[in-house]
Amino acid sequence: GNAMEAPSPDEDLEGTPEEGFIFVLEKASLETAKVGKGYQILNCDDHPNFLRRHGKDPADYRPDIVHQELLAILDSPLNKAGLVKAVFVHTSKNVLFRISPHTRIPRTFKRFCGLMVQLLQKLSIRASNGPEKLFKVVKGPVTKYFPAGARRVGFSFSAPEIKDMKTYVNDLPEEVSVVFTIGAMSHGKIESTYTDDFISVSQYPLSGACCIGRITNCLENKHNIV
Repeated sequence: GNAMEAPSPDEDLEGTPEEGFIFVLEKASLETAKVGKGYQILNCDDHPNFLRRHGKDPADYRPDIVHQELLAILDSPLNKAGLVKAVFVHTSKNVLFRISPHTRIPRTFKRFCGLMVQLLQKLSIRASNGPEKLFKVVKGPVTKYFPAGARRVGFSFSAPEIKDMKTYVNDLPEEVSVVFTIGAMSHGKIESTYTDDFISVSQYPLSGACCIGRITNCLENKHNIV
């Protein structure tokens, strides 16, 4: 290309998100391996023998969890109203990537996995109709992308206190960004090293997607998003 050309805009996934809500999905199972002819995201249903042969527990390979969580966040009225500023996924293999809130996640699991293989190989995925990067692998730690003074909240069924989500959300300060961290693994809990509050939203163990639904729903009510 011509040396004088301006580089394509990439600020959308660089630097600190603007004020609003940020979601971080921790310990996501998104691991690629060459199975047969091509690379695939390993999962417990399609690759149990491959995983066992390599000394892995198939039960740990649940990329469907992060798929459902991303659908729950990006399909929410909260996101459609423009209040979700960024989504980060941190994999169990310590890859961190950022997803633009404008992204439409593939509906089917198979297509989602195909996209994730592409992302982990190319390190970014652009929108088909413009320069915006929808997915981009970024340098960690994720905390360096948190706006200054952001309130950081972690969720786990094993957290010491159960909070009523509606009350909790209504008590959140108005002018402060809030980072919500949710686990994307099948069992165990997130490391709550960088969270200010570590809470449970139900007396029942909920799936990550269900927990996200509770969070977005309470925030939508608070901000009058119908």
